[in-house]
Amino acid sequence: MIWFHLAVVLLFIIIGARMGGVGIGLAGGAGILVLVLTGVHTSTDDAPWEVIGIIMSVICTVAALQLAGAMDHLVHLTEVLLRKHPKQIVFLAPIVTYLMSLLCGTGHTAYSVIPVIVDVAKGHGIRPSRPLSIAVVSSQVGVAASPISAAMVALVVALEPINIGYLQCLAIVIPTTFIGCLVGAVVAYFQGSELEDDPVYLERKAKGLVKPSAAAAADYKAAPSAVPSLIIFLVALILVVTYATVSSPELGIMSDPPMGSTPAIMTIMLATAAIICAAAKRPTAQIATQDTFRAGMTAAVCILGLAWLGNAFVNQYEETISNALSGPFQAAPWLVAVFFYFAAPLMFSHAATTRAFMPLMVSLGLPGTALVASYPAVANYYLLPNYPTTVAAMEMDDTGSTRVGKMVLNHPFVLPGTAAIIVCVALGFLIAPFII
Repeated sequence: MIWFHLAVVLLFIIIGARMGGVGIGLAGGAGILVLVLTGVHTSTDDAPWEVIGIIMSVICTVAALQLAGAMDHLVHLTEVLLRKHPKQIVFLAPIVTYLMSLLCGTGHTAYSVIPVIVDVAKGHGIRPSRPLSIAVVSSQVGVAASPISAAMVALVVALEPINIGYLQCLAIVIPTTFIGCLVGAVVAYFQGSELEDDPVYLERKAKGLVKPSAAAAADYKAAPSAVPSLIIFLVALILVVTYATVSSPELGIMSDPPMGSTPAIMTIMLATAAIICAAAKRPTAQIATQDTFRAGMTAAVCILGLAWLGNAFVNQYEETISNALSGPFQAAPWLVAVFFYFAAPLMFSHAATTRAFMPLMVSLGLPGTALVASYPAVANYYLLPNYPTTVAAMEMDDTGSTRVGKMVLNHPFVLPGTAAIIVCVALGFLIAPFII
């Protein structure tokens, strides 16, 4: 039955991907019903409640930032930076999207930056696919490294049984992912022909389909609450990391902390959202109307369905899967990264992939250093060109340079993204033994 149930899992993942949006999670729920009706046992314990809680809490804060005008201000600052240094856009764009995802815990912040990248690149004769490809990749890699992302929380929860803590994970993942994205930018810099030599661009330009580059808005004025809201948010992030530090068992500063780092993130983020709304004098009811809130809640439903589906299958056949994987993975622990690399595009979520499979890897008795080093591979959303930020980049690039070729995997995100992940993992294997 394991092969039948695996086919069911893959079938409903594919159905969910075809449905798109919240349908990914709904298809996951339907898949769970089929598994249960054909002999699989599951319960609400298989649902990723910690992950869902983190997403809901963090997205409320990010939506509050958007409501207060802080997100628009960040986009404006990004535009000023990119227009001031257009020749370095291939390197600056991924740094911006990485940092925004690192701070906000979600890659959906990239949507607002993508049009700016396209406009600045084509305005200076730079092939937009170069900065776009690595910027989109970096927005997802930054989520994996974020102190407040659901994926990082899922990683920490999974590694608790082998005594690897929150701070150790951050100390390894943040520097390795940042360097990996920079290497990916180098690869993207040399990718594809020059814009003026691209036949698709020339054809679209001749047909009048390429809009002229727009000038920066000279009359922009930040909302009065934008900067104070950003300051409040940064203070909240410092509080999260500080609490994780003082409550960390490996440091022993606080012998009996009142709560763990996961509930601390949730409560601090919820309180921060309320404080931002109060400071901005905006009703909290408007949080639910923001684009970031809708995107985040969609992600929460997707993860609920997909991670539950994956957990139900893995928990049912844990012994069989462990016996099959333990030998190869213990002989070559780096295969864990390969496993995550190919699982992530199917699971459509860092957190769902981590929540479904990292506990399994822990149960195999693999070294904790290898697990943390391999973890960034869950950011591989670019392999299949169907993730929302990837699709948005292709649709917003009116030059046509960011496109899928005749083969499904022939698109500009693959090479810089894969290079970034390889460097992240390789550096993780080098650094982790000195930290863990």
